Amino acid sequence: MTYFRVWAPFAERMQVRTRIHGRQPFDTVMRREHDGWWTVEVPQADPGTDYGYLIDEATAARPDPRSRWQPNGVHEMSRVYDTHAYTWSDRGWTGRDLPGAVIYEMHIGTFTAEGTFDGAIGHLDHLAELGITHVEVMPINAVNGVWNWGYDGVGWYAVHEPLGGPDGFKRFVDACHQRGLAVVLDVVYNHFGASGNYLPEFGPYLKRVENSWGNVVNLDGDGSPDVRRFIIENALMWLEDYHVDGLRLDAVHALVDRSKVHLVAELANEVDALRAHSARPLILIAESDLNDPIVVTEQAGGGYGIDAQWNDDVHHALHALLTGERQGYYVDFGTLDALAKVVTSAFLHDGTYSTILGHEHGKPVDRAAVPGYRFVACLQDHDQVGNRALGDRLTELVEPRLLRVGALLLLSMPFTPMLFMGEEWGAMTRWQFFTSHPEEELGRAVRESRFVEFEDFGWNDDHRVPDPQDPQTFLLSKLDWTEPEKPGHYELLRLYRKLIATRHRETDLTDPRLDRVAMDRDEAARWLVLHRGALRVVANLAVDTQVVPVGNPITDVVVATEPGFTFDSHGLQLPAHSAAVIRVVP
Repeated sequence: MTYFRVWAPFAERMQVRTRIHGRQPFDTVMRREHDGWWTVEVPQADPGTDYGYLIDEATAARPDPRSRWQPNGVHEMSRVYDTHAYTWSDRGWTGRDLPGAVIYEMHIGTFTAEGTFDGAIGHLDHLAELGITHVEVMPINAVNGVWNWGYDGVGWYAVHEPLGGPDGFKRFVDACHQRGLAVVLDVVYNHFGASGNYLPEFGPYLKRVENSWGNVVNLDGDGSPDVRRFIIENALMWLEDYHVDGLRLDAVHALVDRSKVHLVAELANEVDALRAHSARPLILIAESDLNDPIVVTEQAGGGYGIDAQWNDDVHHALHALLTGERQGYYVDFGTLDALAKVVTSAFLHDGTYSTILGHEHGKPVDRAAVPGYRFVACLQDHDQVGNRALGDRLTELVEPRLLRVGALLLLSMPFTPMLFMGEEWGAMTRWQFFTSHPEEELGRAVRESRFVEFEDFGWNDDHRVPDPQDPQTFLLSKLDWTEPEKPGHYELLRLYRKLIATRHRETDLTDPRLDRVAMDRDEAARWLVLHRGALRVVANLAVDTQVVPVGNPITDVVVATEPGFTFDSHGLQLPAHSAAVIRVVP
């Protein structure tokens, strides 16, 4: 017997259609309960039974809004899934906290040739040997089509079947824990995908207010308490039933919520309670483009109480400095002064004028109160690579020496560093925007909007923007796992391992206190010296060898991007486009 329950306040009549192990389907009338909930028990319906809901006089069954399993796609019937049937082997897992972490972002579909959870398990040893502590997995919930970035999800409670389904994800998390890797799952609560979203037929999940993805999720209107529970219980499901160690909340700035307690703060409170019960670290990381420390400020101080947030300003400062690009949102970045502001204060725009936005943007971070590890920083991520016209990585944009400089700088900052899959060996495979919408009209709309998107960056048809709907766009975005053993790639991989090991070993590099960070620089000579306790991070971005003054007597070179560094009482001599971490006498 299975107990079916669904929230459908719009309905006057509800039935559940069940197909028990391939037999003839039959419909059962449901009972109306309070606040728009409907229930019924169906004898003989057990795990593996297909089911869907009939709303009013409809003849086509709709998937369960809380379906755990959509084996035949988001438009088909749901399947009863036994959450407790999987046998976990991570009983001894105590989790990993955020301070001192090194995150690795991956997309399961392109991480391996197989494009599945089981395929990804085969390369987890590589991540453990690299020194990664947290694996951040891009969205895996059910989406229309076979392959997708994941942000078009409509089955928020279900794991996308082509990736391996719910049991496949559990095997992946279990395997990560066996190797000491925590798992952070990227979840999307600010919008639904364009195809397969039947929730508005059930109840007021959306409001007639639009953002860039369509109507916004109803967080503060009529019926919003149940919509909020729909989201919060989804988050708790991943943490409890799938043993996930944290969530990355996509685009929280797009959550329109005028409630007394913002959804993000409410979610933080619920996760805090679960954290206390489970006795292991549970992390919430938010994506926000507001440059507002309210996200990571404790609730007692008027904030949301989130553990960390992505910080695009760090990426923009490093990318513009290394590549020389100044178009689009890079216009205010690219100088050593901009890098110094970011590395010491987290945000470049913290109440300052943003050229691309045309107004003042952001608020300052209290450097003495907010630790640097609350900001996740990167050289590359899925957005910054995939949203380029060609999906070209930093590997194509700068010469190898500067690539190594960027790695050393990122891993020496007071923030939580994040790598994008393949970055550690300088992957040459591009990572492009891809979709597989079966609907021809939707596919054409996605294709056309892709061209319009790049106008502000000066990228046009001459760049031959890949067709997101072309299967080759997806297939060519898969990592090439023969690269790490090839010349050039292997050396970079070895440097990344050394840099991460150095970060784990040297407490000065993980010291999160922003008010203890300083940066000397010479814009004309193109050098910088970052102060990290008894360590100095020194970089020469010029095209010639030069001696960079350090200010303190140097005792040794801890790690360097190139061999042959020398030092004397005048400073450190660095080759062109090189960097090093050195130890000095305080």
